[in-house]
Amino acid sequence: MGRLSGTDRPYDIVLFGATGFVGVLTAEYLAAHAPEGLRWAIAGRSGAKLERLRESLPGGEGIGVLEADVADPASMRRLAEHARVVATTVGPYVKYGEDLVAACADTGADYLDLSGEPEFVDRMYVLHDARARETGARLVHACGFDSVPHDLGAYFTVQQLPEGVPLTVDGFVTADATFSGGTFASALNQFSRGRQMLAAARDRARHEPRLMGRRALAPTGAPRFAKEVGAWAVPLPTIDPQIVKRSARALDRYGPDFRYRHYAAVRHLPVAVGGVAAMGALFTAAQLPPARHWLSDRLKPGEGPGPQKRAKSWFSVRFVGEGGGRRVFTEVAGGDPGYGETAKMFAESALSLAFDDLPPTAGQVTTAVAMGDALIGRLRRAGLTFRVAASR
Repeated sequence: MGRLSGTDRPYDIVLFGATGFVGVLTAEYLAAHAPEGLRWAIAGRSGAKLERLRESLPGGEGIGVLEADVADPASMRRLAEHARVVATTVGPYVKYGEDLVAACADTGADYLDLSGEPEFVDRMYVLHDARARETGARLVHACGFDSVPHDLGAYFTVQQLPEGVPLTVDGFVTADATFSGGTFASALNQFSRGRQMLAAARDRARHEPRLMGRRALAPTGAPRFAKEVGAWAVPLPTIDPQIVKRSARALDRYGPDFRYRHYAAVRHLPVAVGGVAAMGALFTAAQLPPARHWLSDRLKPGEGPGPQKRAKSWFSVRFVGEGGGRRVFTEVAGGDPGYGETAKMFAESALSLAFDDLPPTAGQVTTAVAMGDALIGRLRRAGLTFRVAASR
């Protein structure tokens, strides 16, 4: 594995999709929190939009501008060749993401995205993990609310438990927030591709090496009343448990037999039932092209909640970990999960890959495996909560 030095590429970080809703928030965060000497650029299809964004950012005169289009693989290659770390917000990734992953894997540039799309992540593993291991590129998916709080929260919880024993962790998510058009489009696209998602998962299972002498599972739990958090627990059909399981497979600290379950925590039973029904209705509608098109027109990519709504939004993920006769309650919490905090998580992940002293990893890796303690430290300093609530 070879790591790029600071002088190998013109930029430490290139933010692709910078003029989109989350892209702008990430660019604003980087501009406000850039360490001295950071060499970074914003990238996208429209040079005019990029120039307007640069002019609006503090220190904009020092920010580079790169034009690139997902429809032009050669421009994806040039993007990767210009950066030590490429961070992309351009989704749905299953439609627009592969050429940039391929370029980063081939040139040795680190890659980050906000993908919560299991099909895309599994396909990228099969197609590009081996090449990334050869070049030293780290391919890190799901670097926003999917799945940083859950992946790092489970990692943080495991660290509070005894070593070398079977461990179980349950995560319970509560939030008050609104999603953007891009997030909604990605969700609709995933719901409409159930067969492709299953095929990609099976293909990955054929290529992934077996875990020898250890076990890591992320089964879908059953709906139940969870006394440990005082709420109804409804299984969440997100990528998060898969990401946690991959961290557990990669790190011996998760013990010889690890199990993770992932839930939404809902106080009132009628709300829990209504949420399940609404998710089922959305899934059904996504299978029908006319209904899917009608839904996609309700909230278009690039649209999202305004500053006042984001300022009132929040999230909390509570974890219950057990093993070796010990039980621990932990929490990861913050503000607006989909946008303000996602931009923060995304930007800090890019800065961590660019500048932190990290374990030697390559290929497709998770945030816990690639950045672990360093990223938790960054996010704590940036205002997110990682805490032990109770233990016994």
